[in-house]
Amino acid sequence: MNYLAHLYLAQPTADSQFGNLLGDFGGRRLVGQLPVTVTKALDNHYLVDKFTDAHPLVKEAKQLFSPKRRRFAGVAIDVLFDHFLIQHWQKYNRQPLNDFKHTSFALLHKRLPVMPPRMQHVVKHMTDNDWFKEYETLDGVGLALDNIAKRIRFTNTFAGAVEDIARHYTELDAMFVAFFPELIKHVNQFNLEHA
Repeated sequence: MNYLAHLYLAQPTADSQFGNLLGDFGGRRLVGQLPVTVTKALDNHYLVDKFTDAHPLVKEAKQLFSPKRRRFAGVAIDVLFDHFLIQHWQKYNRQPLNDFKHTSFALLHKRLPVMPPRMQHVVKHMTDNDWFKEYETLDGVGLALDNIAKRIRFTNTFAGAVEDIARHYTELDAMFVAFFPELIKHVNQFNLEHA
């Protein structure tokens, strides 16, 4: 899952929001230096990723990408599922998305000083430029994915992934709608941040 989903599945505290994103920035290397509240949130991040990567619907969704882009289909699905979460936000949260973003961004900013440098940079850029606004549209998703393709350190054929998404949009949307409640249930069953 991508950043919005991880924040959605976090608790509304600064440590939880920080820890639930930290998994994408080498969080395991820092475990000995982190408070237990952040460590539990980091564990929640990995729980979400493991469940997502192993889920049959996610594996099926990856197969909808053309062979030349399939290597990075997981990355595309992460961003796309944030798009679908935005599209279906009211199904999952009574709080308006703009209010959620405002609260979440403020909580993340409280932990900016203790974030690893690359995470600081990404979080500052994400919150200052509201990446989730970009994820609202398919064009925005395409732009985000093309920017990711440019940052991959070797020659790749990932650019243009939005073409595969557009071709299978309805099917991918249905997969998200079936998958996401199962992910929420899984996170709630383990309840790692309250254990």
